[in-house]
Amino acid sequence: MSTARTLATAARVLRQLRHDPRSIALMLLVPCVMLFLLRYVFDGSPGTFDDIGASLLGIFPLITMFLVTSIATLRERTSGTLERLLAMPLGKADLIAGYALAFGLVAVVQSVLATGLAVWFLGLDVVGSPWLLLLVALLDALLGTALGLFVSAFAASEFQAVQFMPAVIFPQLLLCGLFTPRDRMAPALEAISDVLPMSYAVDGMNEVLRHPDVTSAFVRDALVVAGCAVLVLALGAATLRRRTP
Repeated sequence: MSTARTLATAARVLRQLRHDPRSIALMLLVPCVMLFLLRYVFDGSPGTFDDIGASLLGIFPLITMFLVTSIATLRERTSGTLERLLAMPLGKADLIAGYALAFGLVAVVQSVLATGLAVWFLGLDVVGSPWLLLLVALLDALLGTALGLFVSAFAASEFQAVQFMPAVIFPQLLLCGLFTPRDRMAPALEAISDVLPMSYAVDGMNEVLRHPDVTSAFVRDALVVAGCAVLVLALGAATLRRRTP
């Protein structure tokens, strides 16, 4: 793996994103708009926003980064760009790391904007440090990036890439504990939720919401989300082929 090649790949992806304002708006503005709408949907019961706002602060970035990354990477695959790049002295790890770095930088901006809006403008009441909220939001966005890179290998069109959202994201959304505590679900569903990364993202946000200090549960949740992102990135690298059938 070469640092120079990784940085060159990241710079190329960022240049492409700069000329795609719709993707930039989707990644940076949509999570903020959704949080803003959610706050005033529960204007009469701000406690409800406090209960679910932190969880959605992690979920929204994951979803938007999944969508944008899967579609952007699919365009590279179907246009033959990835095949041409892999014909050069560029390793799979360089390529995946470059994509992850580029979208990761966007994820940092996205997480800062969404967390700042929720905590300092919309009045999200957090017992713990807002910086810990930002950390989990960033890890969630990176997980969404990794999932998007991975599933793009199994789609033949942008429409198919979007179709992976119900298969990959919606089950996690239903089982992550957002709508009901996971320990109140049917035992089989609780067991499934225990292996889904979004469950730990929501749990990590809730730890910050309720505890003033860093807890062992928060550390576990953050490590699980980070570990899942790294694992999925490795799987994404394995799907890259030097030749397109």
